Amino acid sequence: MTNLKISALDYVEQIQNGNISAEDFVSETVDRIKKVDDTLHAFLSVNDDVIEQARAIDKKIKSGDKVGACYGMPISIKDNMCIKGSKTTCASKMLENFVAPYDATVITKLKQQDAVFIGKVNMDEFAMGLTTEFSAYGPSKNPWNTDCIPGGSSGGSAVSVSAFECVTSLGSDTGGSVRNPASFCGVVGYKPTYGLISRYGLISYANSIEQIGPLTRTVKDSAFMLNMICGLDSNDNTTVDNNSEDYLSGIDSGIEGKKIGIIKEMIADGTDPAVLSSTKDAISKLESLGAICEEISIDMVKYSVAAYYTITATEAGSNLARYDNLRYGYDFPVEGYEFNSYIAKARKNFGPEVTRRMIIGGFVPSAGHAGKYFLKAMKVKSKLTKEVNEAFKKFDLLIAPTVPILPFKLGEKIDDPVSLFLVDINTVTANLTGKPAISVPFAISNGLPIGMQLFANSMNDKLLLQAAHALENTVKLPEVPI
Repeated sequence: MTNLKISALDYVEQIQNGNISAEDFVSETVDRIKKVDDTLHAFLSVNDDVIEQARAIDKKIKSGDKVGACYGMPISIKDNMCIKGSKTTCASKMLENFVAPYDATVITKLKQQDAVFIGKVNMDEFAMGLTTEFSAYGPSKNPWNTDCIPGGSSGGSAVSVSAFECVTSLGSDTGGSVRNPASFCGVVGYKPTYGLISRYGLISYANSIEQIGPLTRTVKDSAFMLNMICGLDSNDNTTVDNNSEDYLSGIDSGIEGKKIGIIKEMIADGTDPAVLSSTKDAISKLESLGAICEEISIDMVKYSVAAYYTITATEAGSNLARYDNLRYGYDFPVEGYEFNSYIAKARKNFGPEVTRRMIIGGFVPSAGHAGKYFLKAMKVKSKLTKEVNEAFKKFDLLIAPTVPILPFKLGEKIDDPVSLFLVDINTVTANLTGKPAISVPFAISNGLPIGMQLFANSMNDKLLLQAAHALENTVKLPEVPI
């Protein structure tokens, strides 16, 4: 029986040593999905030819041909990234039958490294949500407690990694959509510096702040994934040159002498006592490793959620205007409608959360309101970035809990959007400022995971991964019960 619980780097080592075959591993992964996914609903689709793909990679290995760094590793992909010839639905009825005509850049890069895409995973519709309850195809469930939400919007990605239905996954993070479900499902979730990974082929929600990022079992696995998918891309002018940095090299360097700022506003009133206690424990462990930790105030954090939802709704309103059912959409005849009434009727296939954000996105930048809402939000973004940049003049890293609360029950907050939005209070800062941030599984309370979040300055991803790896090594968590 193959051990599906191994890390990506262990998988590569086992394959190289001939201890396992890609075909056996992928085949047993498919069996695992069949066994647990009726309950968890991480996957929207599982690819039919994955075993044949793995078999072909085994043949390459046996014949001594050059094999990519993934060696047939099964990876799940959030269903807002294009894979040529596969459905890309964004968990929306609006794109129920959309088949991508091209590969996203991250997919191209992973194909070159002989990854096997095991399937597309569930998400909040168009990545708008933080519980995966806003998927048009039903919610995913937390493998630690199936009565609870797994987080979102990359909920399916986190569940698939946590429940051993793949080795790693790719998600997207607009306001915490990789880190939030990583924290809730007990895996590592990493949002790199804005521009480090190409967004070409990621279906847009809020272009100015969203970023593709890996969800993995270990911090080293996140560094491994980043090495393969980062870098300049002529199809995405926001990408940055990382000078071929190797993020795995020196990852064991430790954090002795590093100064870490504890963000006061992210452990404020409303933080669950268990999360607060875990944060204090994490700080103690970092100090025992030689780090110097001090509290810091970043005043604009308290306005960050309002600014975030104003900016992202505005960008979403613009991005989703293309879904008029004339170019993308579903089978809905045009006879009997004039132009505007047809589009209004066709857009009934958007879910309630997407509809709400599109309406807000049309209102807040409109004439007579832009100064009151959108421009004010942009000022908050600018001031927040200035404050965070000032913080990094004094500190090497910043720390806060990833999410201020524990995973909650399915349905508990679905009708209370303001309460839901506030769950993002600790994660949106990294997106609004373009900084890298990572969630590391740190503790279990009442059978539910708690993640700790570390931030670094732009392009200091290597330092961030080193610190996260050091923190990760201070804890040994129990295995997921499912």
